[in-house]
Amino acid sequence: MYYTYTMIMHNRINIRKFFQFSNRNQIIPPKASDVLSCYLKQCQQPPWTSYFVKYSSVRDDQWGKSHFNWKVGNSNYHILRTGCYPYIKYHCTKRPFQNLTMDDYFFRFIKVFNLGIPCLAYGIAAIFLIKHTEPVDTPNGIIKIYFLYPEDKGSKY
Repeated sequence: MYYTYTMIMHNRINIRKFFQFSNRNQIIPPKASDVLSCYLKQCQQPPWTSYFVKYSSVRDDQWGKSHFNWKVGNSNYHILRTGCYPYIKYHCTKRPFQNLTMDDYFFRFIKVFNLGIPCLAYGIAAIFLIKHTEPVDTPNGIIKIYFLYPEDKGSKY
């Protein structure tokens, strides 16, 4: 009995060590919010930008948000965000802070009401329409973001 207990405990410890070792080699993707902030800083807080990031490249910590304020440095951005599998689409516009709660609820309602079908169609179309990529340096490594066309950084339109 004692021998069996000792073997079980010994094997449990080895299993823990195995998983601890394998987790150490695993790269943790950055949060989507970190990619957003880092990109806006990297571009010196442009008046607007619009990009895609792959779901598989980030941890989606902004899930469920559709229209919200995002502060970067001294600037406030209105973020329009939607999941369009296999991407997350961000449209960022530098604007003064506003209460966007009702807008956020409205956009969420539309997505749910449409069963997410337009979002999925947009994501599938984006696979074929994306023409430009840029690297974003985050604390967890470099992430590639995608654009339909190269942007003129700092342009108002």
